[in-house]
Parts: sequence; C-alpha cells; structure tokens
Amino acid sequence: MKALTWQGKRKVAFSEVPDPVIQDPGDIIIKVTSTAICGSDLHLYELLGPYMHAGDVLGHETMGIVQEVGSGITKLSVGDRVVIPFNISCGHCWMCQHDLQSQCETTQVRKHGKGAQFFGYSELYGQVPGGQAEYLRVPHADYGAVKVGHELPDHRYLFLSDILPTAWQGVKYASVPDGGTLAVYGLGPVGQLAARIGRHLGYEVLGIDPVAERRAMAERHGIQTLDFTKDTVGELRGRTGRGPDAVLDAVGMEAHGSPVSSMFQQATGLLPDKAAQLAMENVSADRTSVLDSAIDAVRRGGTLSISGVYAGAATPMPMVKLFDKQIQIRQGQCNVRSWTRKLLPLAEDAADPLGLDDLVTHEQPLSDGPQMYETFQKKQDACIKVVLKP
Repeated sequence: MKALTWQGKRKVAFSEVPDPVIQDPGDIIIKVTSTAICGSDLHLYELLGPYMHAGDVLGHETMGIVQEVGSGITKLSVGDRVVIPFNISCGHCWMCQHDLQSQCETTQVRKHGKGAQFFGYSELYGQVPGGQAEYLRVPHADYGAVKVGHELPDHRYLFLSDILPTAWQGVKYASVPDGGTLAVYGLGPVGQLAARIGRHLGYEVLGIDPVAERRAMAERHGIQTLDFTKDTVGELRGRTGRGPDAVLDAVGMEAHGSPVSSMFQQATGLLPDKAAQLAMENVSADRTSVLDSAIDAVRRGGTLSISGVYAGAATPMPMVKLFDKQIQIRQGQCNVRSWTRKLLPLAEDAADPLGLDDLVTHEQPLSDGPQMYETFQKKQDACIKVVLKP
C-alpha cells in the first residue's frame, strides 16, 4: 500500500510500505477514507527526529471502513464506518476504567516512561504505524474504534479522533465559571475548536494568534480576537478587568518568540540521535513565550489549561508568580474515549453547533502529503487544517 513516511527532518515521502495484517484477535484492518495532518505531526517533522526511524508511517487522525476483523472482535463488522482515536487504549485496565485512556496500562510505553501508545508517533509512543496510509491496523478495536453512521461527510466525524476531544478536554480543564471569560492562545485547529466550544458553553471567548487568517476564521464564529504582541497581556486585562478567568494554551513548545530556546531546539536536532535523545531527556527547554504570556494574563485565582504539547525536560516555570497568583494548572494528553459519548451528538447535529463544516482549509490526495506538510508548517496559503484522501 501507499503511505506517508518519515524520512528525516522536514522530509516526508509518499512511499510503498507493507500492507497491515491482523496480529491479534482484537485487531481490525480499515480502509482509510480520510486522514488529517495534526499540529503535533509537525513536532515529528521539525523537532522529534531523534525518536523517529526512516520509513515510520505517520498520522494519528484517521477514519475509514472496516475491511477485516480479528477473531476476538464482537462489536464491529466488515463494512462498518469507524473513527480511530489517536491513543490506543484497552478499555478494561484501571486507567481506562477511570477515564484516563491516555495512560492505558495495557499499552503504556514503559521503555520510555510514557503513557498509552499513539498511532504514527515515534518510538516514544510505541512506533505504531499511523493512519496517513491506504490501510490501518487498529489494536483493541472493540473498545477503541468509534462506530459512526454513513450519511454525513467524513469531516463531521474525523476530528473525533483527536482535535475535537482535545479541545473539549482543554476547555473542561479550564474550569471557566458560568458566564466567565476564556482566553485561547493559538487559533490552529485545536484552538479554533476550543474557542467555539467555549462559545457553545456560554463563555466570553478571546482568541489570540499572530496569523490574520486564523483570527478571521475564529471571528466568523463569534470569537473576539487579538494579535499576539508584547501588548497582548495589557489588552486582555483591558477587556476583562482583572484578567480572563481561564486561559487555554493551544500552542505548546513551538511558540513564536523565546529565541534562546528556539536556538537550542534547532541545535539539538543537529546532534546524532543518541546524543539528541540525551539532550532532550535531560536539558532541553521549550519556547515559553505563550506560556509566560498566559500566566501573566490569567486573573488571580484563575486556571491555566494546557493542551499544546511540551517536550522540554528542563522548561523553566515562573513558580513565584504561579504561587503568588494562586493559579491552578491542568494539562495532559486527551483521554479521547472519555468524551466520545458527549461529542458524537454534537458532530451529528444538523445545526453544526461547533462549526465542523468550517475548519478544513485544504483537502488533497494522500500523494500530495509531502507538500502539504510543508505548506502547513510554514502557514502558507492560509492553511489551517489539512485533510488527505487516500
């Protein structure tokens, strides 16, 4: 089959790879109908190369049609249409039973001290072949795969794989009081959905992003927006009085600014893999311009919710300010299956309350994937969300 494979820093190829096969009674094989490029895929494209291997199949936002089922499958049949959560969870361990599927004890990558395996996301998360491919093997499918209807277009369901529950969890973790104010830093795909979810739940939402096209998309959904500048904190305080009740960081480790950390990130990427891994695991630091701004902006006694991915081992935090302002922090990988029951009806609602019909900016053949990685990473052509069709 054909798939998008990692070949080196900023190098993605449309390659021939072996077809997936059933390896366990709980597996299914799906024919992929839609797969997306996620912002966190860009971490592999740019920064996490030391944990990648040439030929690794990328992608963790995937849906399709069941083609084959293992002997242990009882809830799915050939021909079913399914969405596949990005984290692989068993459904029966202690963590899964407590809605912490991203920490699944059955699939934890203990070798690297990580939580549940992910599709298409480096050896840190199990080196499981991803879904930017014509076919995908799905382990623990009776629990993981989400069966959906055949009537609506793929884009109404595809984002249940990652960015929609990630955004929902981020807003829930923000603990915004009734009628309160939520500021969302970063209006990429997760930030767009988080802002819309905030509006849907009745909050005043302020979105911050330096890219005009992203601000314009958010404004179409009733979001007040600001550019990200040195005056952002002052503007947020000016609009809210004492500061937003909660701030959601949907950017993470590749934020603009933080030139010293940026230089360190790039230098680490030039080291041999083993040396780079040691550097990333012991002394690496993230770009924290967004995190610093969020901590400054949130009101005293407010909440900081972090959905953006951070990977630095020694990322500095302003502990004096956090303590003095009595800021609560919640963060973590999304527990996708814990939110499915709540989100599926919203995705299927004819009124489209979360604006899923207005998120995809680029729909291209899978063969165009290498170019679309570059376009997305460079924020060219007003690119916000890419969906690929095998």
